[in-house]
Formats: sequence, structure tokens, C-alpha cells
Amino acid sequence: MARYDLSLSVFFPSHNEVENTQPLVEKTVAVLEPLVSDYEVIIVDDGSTDGTGALADRLAEQFPQVRAIHHDQNRGYGGAVKTGIASSTKEWIFFTDGDGQFDIREIELFLPYAGEFDAIVGYRIDRRDPFHRKVFALCWGALVRCLFGFRVRDLDCAFKLFRRRFFDGLTLHAEGAVITVELFATMTRQGAKIKQIGVHHYPRVAGKQSGGSPAVILRAFKELFKLYAVLKNGRSSNE
Repeated sequence: MARYDLSLSVFFPSHNEVENTQPLVEKTVAVLEPLVSDYEVIIVDDGSTDGTGALADRLAEQFPQVRAIHHDQNRGYGGAVKTGIASSTKEWIFFTDGDGQFDIREIELFLPYAGEFDAIVGYRIDRRDPFHRKVFALCWGALVRCLFGFRVRDLDCAFKLFRRRFFDGLTLHAEGAVITVELFATMTRQGAKIKQIGVHHYPRVAGKQSGGSPAVILRAFKELFKLYAVLKNGRSSNE
């Protein structure tokens, strides 16, 4: 196994993931320890009510590389991602979801490209989600391409590595799923070189999925058009 001279922050947005958090954190530490020279792992507890927060604190006590950050109330996926980015202290940032549907070991596929590219992002080789979520993803991707012009094979694949400097001093606006659109819009405006790599996606084995509810989907569309108006009117992300 190659070892990379890389300064890396890894974070997980986690809302009510008490059954998934410990195995994910333990596996992440085991993977990163021989792989990178400098790293930290951040658990972003997004107002969980199932004990995820207390578990995150115990894991932070157990592993010196792990930190736990808590939202007093649920702020949504975008809020958790923004907190993760703002809390990251290393040169590179990687994040994946706290539900365990990705294999953290596949980060090793991304690291060789960290010098050549500014962002390495995953696309799901075989998306293991219900049919209605796949249909929504197709429609969502087409709309985003139409509004914003950038083409990403799997916009919302939660397996992303990018340079922190693209977001230093900037204020991200999105609170929900639109955060991934804002991330790509911010990086592409700054000329980031982006590499896309296929990663495996696995069925959720514990906890409950919340991102596909009609209320969440409706809120995502509203937020998407709001973000489009912000960017079209020329407002910068540091406003």
C-alpha cells in the first residue's frame, strides 16, 4: 500500500446514525492510519436524537484523531456539510455520508490524483437506492445542467475529495441537498480541475433514510431556484 504525504480532513454528516457511526469511524481510522501522513476525522452530529451525539463524543475520547461537533437542532444535510467544511483544518477535505453506504477504503483510488486535480469526486457504479430516488436523481441532474451549465456524472454522490482553499473565507448558502450544487458551482467558477471516479454503493443496513420524502424533495427544488437567483444576480459566495 502506498503512503501519501497529504494533509487530510475527513468528515461525516450524521443525523440519527447511532448504529452506523462507530463502525464507520473505526474503519476510517484503520484505513487512514497507514495511508496518509496527517489526518483528522470529524463527526458532524446534526441534531440527532438517537444517541449519535453521545457516541460521537465517546469515539472522540477513544481516538485522538477524531473530533465531534454538534448541532443543537437538525439543520439539514447542507448545514452539516457546511459545518464539516468550516471545521476542517487540513489542506484537503474528504466527506462521505454517515450511513455507511460507501466503502471508505475506496478513498485510496482518489489519492493518486490529488496532485494533478483540485477535486476528485465519485459517481455510483450501481446506485443501491429505491427506484423513485433514481428517477428524482435523473431529473435533478438534468435541471442542474440546464441552470448551471456544469456536467457532473453523479452530482450527489457522497464521496468527494477537494482542496480546502476553494472555500476559505467564503460563505456557503445552501442548507439542504442543494449544497452539492453550490460546492461544484463555487469550484468551477474558480477554475478547479475535477476528476470523476466510479465507486461502489451499498444498501443501507441500519437506520432510516430521510432524504427521499416529498417534503425534502420540494424543499430541494425551492432551494435550487433560490441558489440560481443568487448566482445569476452576481452575488459572491462571501456575502
